Amino acid sequence: MSLDPWRLRLLTHLADRGTVRAVAADLSMSPSAVSQQLAVLEREARAALLDRHGRRLSLTPAGLRLVDHARDILDRIEIAERDLAGRGEAPVGPVRVAAFPSALAAFVIPALSGLAASHPGLEPVTVEAEPDESVPALLRGECDLAVVADVGAAPPRGPQVVTVPLGTDRLVTVVAEPAPAPADLAALAGAPWVLDAPRTYLSELVLGLCRQSGFEPRVVARYRSHGLMLQQVEAGAAVTVLPALAVETRYRVRSTALEPAVRRSISAVVRSGTAPRPAVAVTLAALAAAPSTAAGFDRGPDREAAASRPPGRTVGGTGAPASDGRGAITRRGSTPHR
Repeated sequence: MSLDPWRLRLLTHLADRGTVRAVAADLSMSPSAVSQQLAVLEREARAALLDRHGRRLSLTPAGLRLVDHARDILDRIEIAERDLAGRGEAPVGPVRVAAFPSALAAFVIPALSGLAASHPGLEPVTVEAEPDESVPALLRGECDLAVVADVGAAPPRGPQVVTVPLGTDRLVTVVAEPAPAPADLAALAGAPWVLDAPRTYLSELVLGLCRQSGFEPRVVARYRSHGLMLQQVEAGAAVTVLPALAVETRYRVRSTALEPAVRRSISAVVRSGTAPRPAVAVTLAALAAAPSTAAGFDRGPDREAAASRPPGRTVGGTGAPASDGRGAITRRGSTPHR
């Protein structure tokens, strides 16, 4: 048996994306070429990896087991390549971080800027991505670390990833200065509202909270940009609810945490299996320490202690305790967090 690493990566893409057409679009291939390469992989593996239902493919139990092995194999190949390139123990080379917009602005970009200054050989690369995009990209090997957010309880992400808690923020009401922002949503029932784009996570959450408070908000504007939402509020044309991390101090607005509290858990996610390479480990440590200065971010006593104590039994020796997703750190659904 001789398994081609490129075809193994193709199989992991199929496991993550679900359809041959989606894999083909991601890799700029034709669907027929993807199917042909998967058929070659089956011959290499000498096992039935795929169930075929007309034009649809699904993974067999053997295919699912091979996907797990493939992720470990591909991680080991990456580690070997970097070691042979002279990057074995030093935090050097590119490290790709995918994060949602408010995290990028509040603490990811500042943390990575400081990290690049202290480790000249490190090459941080950031990309804006919602958690429903970044975690699959992490599993496909397209990024090294994902920063995600969860609201409420959700199932664990599973054994393929390790989750490192970074802290929490709360949802806040936002109004124009000089009026104080109320903690009770019902006090804003008669105001015009600006919301996130339709069917996004934040839009649906805020609509649900308003309805729980006994009113249907009068929506006068919808934007995908938090900056545009804050400009609308600053102009006195609307009120809104945003995560605290998204409320930038340059806007002349007032904000107050909702009561009862609605809290987001913000975490870093890395692939499980082998220990993260040094560049990923130092980046994870920097993110675990950096949020303490971000406005609206509560790292809490556990995160403060994690950032200050020596490395122990942690992910890559970062000093930040890992979680499998159970308890406070949960699996994210398929809706955006900005």
